[in-house]
Amino acid sequence: MKFHPTPLKDAYTIELEKRGDDRGFFARLFCQNEFKQAGLDPGIVQANNSLSATAGTLRGLHYQLAPKAEVKVVRCIRGALWDAILDLRPDSPTFGKWFGAELTESNRLMMYVPRGFAHAILTLADNTEAFYLVTEFFAPEQERGIRWNDPRFDIAWPIEPKELSPKDSSWPDFDPDFHGTEQLRGLACGHC
Repeated sequence: MKFHPTPLKDAYTIELEKRGDDRGFFARLFCQNEFKQAGLDPGIVQANNSLSATAGTLRGLHYQLAPKAEVKVVRCIRGALWDAILDLRPDSPTFGKWFGAELTESNRLMMYVPRGFAHAILTLADNTEAFYLVTEFFAPEQERGIRWNDPRFDIAWPIEPKELSPKDSSWPDFDPDFHGTEQLRGLACGHC
């Protein structure tokens, strides 16, 4: 795997290193040793799969507070999506900044989303499927979200979202108390 830093501290896109021949190719999607060597958290505890039937479906921006803050590794396995991440760690030099990348079934890129980041996918094609590796189990009491159009962050989505859950469309404007940013302090480090 090739780990490419994004403009946000501790966040990466991951490119597969394909080994191919006439039959096709082989590539590693996850390796504990390679993640450790890159300074990334290799403690995956769960794998998740989502399918969005229509283009323009937005899922997110989601995250969990400490002590259940999680790393996510996201890959598009069918269709195309725009993967958005937002740094919410108050002690990070990139606090409040966002980054987005197109992940598709053909480019096979993955996004490494550190602890303390909110994350969303916006589908760019019908029947888009995403695969997630995560380092924490879902903890509903620690779950928070940022509304996709919160003026504090002004994320430049590549298309207007058409489908959102009621929960995702009703998160309040950013408020450090509600959104628990103090609980994310100390997560800005090279291995988070």
